[in-house]
Amino acid sequence: MTGRPLRIGVAGLGRAFSLMLPTFVGDDRVALVAACDPRPAAREQFTREFGTAYDSVEALAADPAVEVLYIASPHQHHATHARIAAANGRHVLIEKPMALTLAECDAMVDACSAAGVRLIVGHSHSFNAPYLETRRLINSGDFGRVRMIHALNYTDFLYRPRRPEELATEQGGGVVFSQAAHQVDVVRLLAGAPALRVRAATGAWDAARPTEGAYTALLWFDGGAFASLTYSGYGHFDSDGWCEDIGELGQRKEASHHGAARRRLLNVGPTGEEAQLKAAGTYGGPAYRPAPGASSELHHQHFGPMIVSCERADLRPLPDAIEINGDTTRERRSIGSPAVPRREVIDELWSAVREDRAPLHDGVWARATLEVCTAILDSARSGVDVVLRRQSAG
Repeated sequence: MTGRPLRIGVAGLGRAFSLMLPTFVGDDRVALVAACDPRPAAREQFTREFGTAYDSVEALAADPAVEVLYIASPHQHHATHARIAAANGRHVLIEKPMALTLAECDAMVDACSAAGVRLIVGHSHSFNAPYLETRRLINSGDFGRVRMIHALNYTDFLYRPRRPEELATEQGGGVVFSQAAHQVDVVRLLAGAPALRVRAATGAWDAARPTEGAYTALLWFDGGAFASLTYSGYGHFDSDGWCEDIGELGQRKEASHHGAARRRLLNVGPTGEEAQLKAAGTYGGPAYRPAPGASSELHHQHFGPMIVSCERADLRPLPDAIEINGDTTRERRSIGSPAVPRREVIDELWSAVREDRAPLHDGVWARATLEVCTAILDSARSGVDVVLRRQSAG
């Protein structure tokens, strides 16, 4: 490391922060100095472990110790919190989805540009080493152009404890805003060309959880490549079994894990108890357990099985390798284990803030991903293709 650590203030100490915490703790290029959260227990734990804690984003952004504001608040607050950060001269690292509308994205990009601060949107799984290495292999030219991408992921996402707004699409709930943002990011990264149009169908099959729990989308790219994207969060089949039983966070999964999310909800009572159950398991809660940090047992994070079909080979990103299936040979190229989970996020943040290099995952990039996500919803409702008009190639 050359230079002083980036001083991070955290807006929101919920699940997103919990998953980024091993990165912040394990990477000496960053230091947690302040945070805000409406929950007193979360603020108390942060104060004990790291630094100052506030009950408002305005107070956090005004703290002179804060250099970068990591915005991990609920989706519907992203646009407002980013503008508050920019108004106080803070660089912005914000969770996906960037916002809920393209107009909000525009306002965020404009605010950060006017303030002269960087805007980086992540973590999304397009930061993960297996996809970055696959992109490097594609860019080498050894395998020809990308022609087709197939991506799928089957999880229990919809049955993890949720706050009410997480089950309301108009407030950013459901799998399209929360999960397609990952999958679209990865596919766009690997296609390496602007997306042109989307055709999609969505599923909302549980009246007790009235938001999209599944989708399938076809995405066409400039230059002729196309991609199929499928996601189900209904908690039946687990596609991590097709990723060598390595879970999304890089940990090995046990067979006993199957059905755990649904079992936890069996005894949840009236409205409000589920939100309390979620709060209990996040930072500051009595049932909180830290996300896995670096260890010899940890693999790279991923977002389900994927095959990238190039002209001369099919490339398959895995949690610890890239499988290359060529004309007559099959090769597995190891990428080792992560020194720090999600270190690639800090690579991009450090490069942008300390070295003044334009990031890949900037506001323009993330706005294009959101356009695809909203097009999935629009196409499913209308039954027709949706043309994309605000895309970038990265």
